[in-house]
Amino acid sequence: MIDALEWRYATKKFDDTKRIDSSKVEMLKKAFNLTPTSYGLQPLRLVVIKEQELKDKLFESSYNQIQVKSASHVLVICTENIVDEPFINHNFELQKEIRNAKDETVKSFREFLIKDFGKKSDQDIKKWAINQAYLALGNLLTICAAEKIDACPMEGFDSAAYDRILNLNEKGISSALVVPVGYRAEDDKFASFQKVRRPQTETIIEY
Repeated sequence: MIDALEWRYATKKFDDTKRIDSSKVEMLKKAFNLTPTSYGLQPLRLVVIKEQELKDKLFESSYNQIQVKSASHVLVICTENIVDEPFINHNFELQKEIRNAKDETVKSFREFLIKDFGKKSDQDIKKWAINQAYLALGNLLTICAAEKIDACPMEGFDSAAYDRILNLNEKGISSALVVPVGYRAEDDKFASFQKVRRPQTETIIEY
């Protein structure tokens, strides 16, 4: 796994003639859905884009970063706009369905979450949800590295424009992070750059 992490880098230029096999795309979807999240609530959704016309539109809203146009697929990690009592209840209905959980078993935790999120401001909930998006991002980047799929995590894009182009508001979600994925171009000079990381003696603390 360490070799895979050494291999990966933030790809700046993809080979636009290469496409990720559908089975690999399904693996990325599964990995996203298996991402651990706070309280297991999954306030996230993933938009998977392969249509070139749509990628071209998003390119202009990504500050003209060529990765968006040249990637095989563009993954957009989105957060739920509303995390309220019905949303929380849906999660517990899934627990009952999948785990055969009894109402009395989950009641106190369900009530705690409803009360806790009811006290949070919209801004606090948004910040919490975006934190979960970064968990999904890390998971996706690790799976990509393991499968020798190149990726480039991106925060630099016009979120409002993405939301408009992808009709995300109608779905009750907002774009948070963008991850173009595919296969590196042979002339991407960044592929040969050595990683620059602080020494572990500076970043690891042991007791």
